[in-house]
Amino acid sequence: MKAVMLAAGVGARLADSPAKNSPKILLNIGGKSLLQRHIEILKRHGIDELVIGVGHQSQEIEHKIVELNAQDYVRTVYNKSFEEGSIVTLWALRDELCCGEQVLLMDADVLYDEEAFNRLVNSRHENCLLLDRAFEDGDEPVKICVRDGEIVEFRKWLSAEFDFCGESMGFFKLSAKEAEKIISQTELYLRQGRRHEPYEEPLRDVLLTSQRGVFAFEDITGLSWIEIDFAADIERASSEILPNMLRAKNNREAALPVIQDIDQLKPQIQ
Repeated sequence: MKAVMLAAGVGARLADSPAKNSPKILLNIGGKSLLQRHIEILKRHGIDELVIGVGHQSQEIEHKIVELNAQDYVRTVYNKSFEEGSIVTLWALRDELCCGEQVLLMDADVLYDEEAFNRLVNSRHENCLLLDRAFEDGDEPVKICVRDGEIVEFRKWLSAEFDFCGESMGFFKLSAKEAEKIISQTELYLRQGRRHEPYEEPLRDVLLTSQRGVFAFEDITGLSWIEIDFAADIERASSEILPNMLRAKNNREAALPVIQDIDQLKPQIQ
């Protein structure tokens, strides 16, 4: 399985931050760029390769890949129209998504607890989204709304009745069949001249018109993560999210020997 990542945007909302003009995937949080963190997590989970859709300051990203000695693991696809909507980057990545096998689609500007990625990759569902119920409502979060166990809306604004909703983390596991449908819908949007749409729109169309049970979600409520859009997000990522991630990781690692001891005792108990 490979991961396909969207990282072409200009990050206009970071214009007032020290990170202005730099690709968000290269933001340094706690001594590591987001790119380095992505690569380390993907490799630990056996992902075969990472393909990144680039545009704004693409040469910086290329240089960082070489600096990390990751050029045998990471490839880039250049979107010359990166100042338009992210849907255009999705289209630039069409051959990577229509690869005949299951694929991961990911936002690049996310700092996240590795356990969230683990739940996505190891989900029993072939097509899966990540949903966090603990989020601040507003116009910014892309929301996943669920009714009777099924996803009934996937957008920044709400237009459906639901039992509960959560924020999308921007990570998706897609079957070959559904990935091809998403790219076909993307092509339709572009033919209609809708080049400034977010990439989530064609994904939403496929999600909401699929048969019941095709798309599912994994609940990551309680796990730390943040999508970095604004200057304040960079500060929060460093001061709050990263320490919470490290604390959770240490707690899981401390609990692991106890679990292993219990497993070793099971034959004796029986």
